[in-house]
Amino acid sequence: MSQQHTTQASGQGMLERVFKLREHGTTARTEVIAGFTTFLTMVYIVFVNPQILGVAGMDTSAVFVTTCLIAAFGSIMMGLFANLPVALAPAMGLNAFFAFVVVQAMGLPWQVGMGAIFWGAIGLLLLTIFRVRYWMIANIPVSLRVGITSGIGLFIGMMGLKNAGVIVANPETLVSIGNLTSHSVLLGILGFFIIAILASRNIHAAVLVSIVVTTLLGWMLGDVHYNGIVSAPPSVMTVVGHVDLAESFNLGLAGVIFSFMLVNLFDSSGTLIGVTDKAGLADEKGKFPRMKQALYVDSISSVTGSFIGTSSVTAYIESSSGVSVGGR
Repeated sequence: MSQQHTTQASGQGMLERVFKLREHGTTARTEVIAGFTTFLTMVYIVFVNPQILGVAGMDTSAVFVTTCLIAAFGSIMMGLFANLPVALAPAMGLNAFFAFVVVQAMGLPWQVGMGAIFWGAIGLLLLTIFRVRYWMIANIPVSLRVGITSGIGLFIGMMGLKNAGVIVANPETLVSIGNLTSHSVLLGILGFFIIAILASRNIHAAVLVSIVVTTLLGWMLGDVHYNGIVSAPPSVMTVVGHVDLAESFNLGLAGVIFSFMLVNLFDSSGTLIGVTDKAGLADEKGKFPRMKQALYVDSISSVTGSFIGTSSVTAYIESSSGVSVGGR
């Protein structure tokens, strides 16, 4: 019993030294609950990201694995080096921009598009090295941060309506209402209302619950096929390292590269400010402790993500759900 107590005390002491729990007014138990809460609110990305990137012709099974890997890598690094309650994963919005605009609309191979993401991430890293991001965080108007985040949300919403079949292409009006009696549309509408109802009741796993319910109903209707629960991880070699750096590094793609860099810059910076402010860690100018380490982790994760075959990596606003239950 004495040895067990000593081991337990040693473990708590290590957590205290690494994460300074008392200084932040939290405990190991609270942080575990907060981490699990954040996981539940953002785990949908491991299902959604492969489906979106699959539109670009990428291997969805491989992207599923790389999405998990980069989310784990970025989130762990943020905790260890920046000690902030912020999780990272491939950015919603930028993955849709990559698949639907860069690859489908512009007709570029996904390898070239991934190269554009890589160079955009390198640009983000350079802005971090030369401290431009620090200056921008201190001077970005609140209205601009909110506007960019809202715009990304509207874009994601439109992609969701399109994929569900609620809206379809129309040569005269650009978009029109789809077949509202089809299974996919009805399930999409049901999923939306499930999220809205659960979110209004502050249930953090609203998106995950919606995915599970609509997937089960889709399986019962024959639209989703069951292939087992447990299997060996699929190979990632169909996407890892297939980034085309040479073809993507040209003046014709400067606008695409700049778009990836700029949107990721504002999205990530705004999220970091918002989450740290909610946690009581940011000052009135938006600056927060260990900002340098956080921005480096964010930038390096984006560079790594593009190399292994995922879209731009960013800080997730869903991290605020973990903060709301005491995560610091």
